[in-house]
Amino acid sequence: MAKKVLVVDDEKLIVKGIRFSLEQDGMEVDCAYDGEEALELARKTEYDVVLLDVMLPKLSGFEVCQQIREFSSMPIIMLTAKGDDMDKILGLEYGADDYITKPFNILEVKARIKAIMRRSGRNVVTRSSNEKKVITIDDMKIDCENRRVFIGDKEINLTVKEFDLLELMVLNPNKVYSRENLLNIVWGYDYPGDVRTVDVHIRRLREKIESNPSEPKYIHTKWGVGYFFKNQE
Repeated sequence: MAKKVLVVDDEKLIVKGIRFSLEQDGMEVDCAYDGEEALELARKTEYDVVLLDVMLPKLSGFEVCQQIREFSSMPIIMLTAKGDDMDKILGLEYGADDYITKPFNILEVKARIKAIMRRSGRNVVTRSSNEKKVITIDDMKIDCENRRVFIGDKEINLTVKEFDLLELMVLNPNKVYSRENLLNIVWGYDYPGDVRTVDVHIRRLREKIESNPSEPKYIHTKWGVGYFFKNQE
């Protein structure tokens, strides 16, 4: 079944070039040229990846990203201005999974799209067959097979990277991971971003699964070293 990608940019030549290149690889591509159109398409279709420019008419890329996160965890890659670190951090804050800096090489775009599709289609951690596919910790239930998380009766909407981080640490309780290790394992060794990406995702994950994020029960910080999931047993 063909992978579906939504490309959102108000520069029609950029959209046309990306669309042509992705269709050459057998993907189905929908296009939007403003934020409202992008949001409307995202509500109708669950895309394998959304490629989303920051600067858009009607609704900004940040607003689109934030609103998509209210109903879907579909992977979102933000297109940010060259050298604008604030755009990158804001994109992650609003729930993006990754970012690509303009101007970009189409081969890099394709590589990043395929990488995020691979990761969203499988678990980061390879589990042996006798390991639990559903993990229950207090009132939190993690369905590793279907990549869903529940706290009590409420489903928690995690992004691809947030789930990957949680699953990795839950399956390796009390093991401290440095920010560099998490970046390499979850985002990949070729990921050009920096460790602030990890910090933003950990903070967002805590806000979703912790009753008091400032005093976390599950995901703890070992100062000067990294992060770990505390075994509650």
